[in-house]
Amino acid sequence: MNVLGPYRALTGVAAPLVRLYLRRRVARGKEDPARLAERRGIASRARPDGPLVWVHAASVGEAQSVLALVGRILDMRGDASLLVTTGTVTSANLMQARLPARALHQYVPVDVAGWVQRFLAHWRPQLALLVESELWPNLIRATAARGCPIVIVNGRMSDRSFARWQRAPATARALLGCFALCLGQTPADRDRFAALGAANADYVGNLKYSAAPLPADEAELAALRAQIGDRPLWLAASTHPGEESLATAAHRHLASRAAGVLTIIVPRHPNRGDEIAATLEASGLRVCRRSAGGRPEPDCDVYLADTLGELGLFYRLADIVFIGGSTGALGGHNPLEAAQLSCAILHGPDMSNFRTVAADLKAARAAEVVTDAAALAAAVALLLDDPGRRRRMAESARAVTAANAAALDNVAGALTPVLDALPAAARG
Repeated sequence: MNVLGPYRALTGVAAPLVRLYLRRRVARGKEDPARLAERRGIASRARPDGPLVWVHAASVGEAQSVLALVGRILDMRGDASLLVTTGTVTSANLMQARLPARALHQYVPVDVAGWVQRFLAHWRPQLALLVESELWPNLIRATAARGCPIVIVNGRMSDRSFARWQRAPATARALLGCFALCLGQTPADRDRFAALGAANADYVGNLKYSAAPLPADEAELAALRAQIGDRPLWLAASTHPGEESLATAAHRHLASRAAGVLTIIVPRHPNRGDEIAATLEASGLRVCRRSAGGRPEPDCDVYLADTLGELGLFYRLADIVFIGGSTGALGGHNPLEAAQLSCAILHGPDMSNFRTVAADLKAARAAEVVTDAAALAAAVALLLDDPGRRRRMAESARAVTAANAAALDNVAGALTPVLDALPAAARG
């Protein structure tokens, strides 16, 4: 059964409810009120002249991984511009700060047929690159109907998504039949796209290995290092609810073994800063909040870095890192960002979003799995006590990223035919 027709009708009828939902997201800080119209397909900028390549990356992880490719495409087609769309406030801030000249950002429209059509009518893209796993039916079908080639880049098809699409094979074939090319993030992803009906599925490498290292303010890094001095420290990065408590419990274990230890927590969503700080302070810890101008003073137990876009700073500051999102059912966050910056990596048991990467790091003895606060504290304590072990893990992590760095070249090569086919002048 193909459900694309009923889906299109249902999303059209539901448009008023979607508007209400977006307003509620604004109230929770999850949408940008000044740019909310973009989510309805109303552009806030003019379309640039000439060929336009549209790149969609859902959130921060996808956006980060595709930045290097954005630069490469602009080099390959000096006459083209790039439109990069994302769906979250955090990713929009990242793109605004890091997109090069000839590239601009908009929020992606919600998958309501009329809003998608309005978006496409304004931007008139001539090539669409969808990063990872954004299979929105109205968006894909309407883009294909305009004769715009669509490519999945670094496509990911999780176990859960694959099982779900297998229950609707006709719908999967109809959607994946719209793609000129599906580049899987792993060989397993390629095989899943092919099994669901993608006619031209391939694997040429994982683009996440080729992402540029996260940036950092060197002056601020030097200032933090001077202030912290020789205190032992470790970092819990991209944490989610429950993982701050895990880090707190680990800190208590460590405090009895490593005098003056400093725990740094960078939450995945900085807008949770008030909630996290209250929880930490209720447990009796001295918390210094970066968003409030706090610094890691000598009496600070936990430095809460509840700010945006500074993870690269803290990966450079702390060479022992716990990767968040890995203790529940969230699939973990990107450990390569820490590996690129020579960190010894710890993570929980669920790294399903980065299964191949986690396996590569484990095989290289660059990462270890911890299952609870005691195990996390023991692993951190061992690394603090053994600089040689810490250095070997960090060097191995960096080597894993270096060994796979050709992915960008391979992806660019696979995209060359569709980029060469772009017209020299924009078509309406």
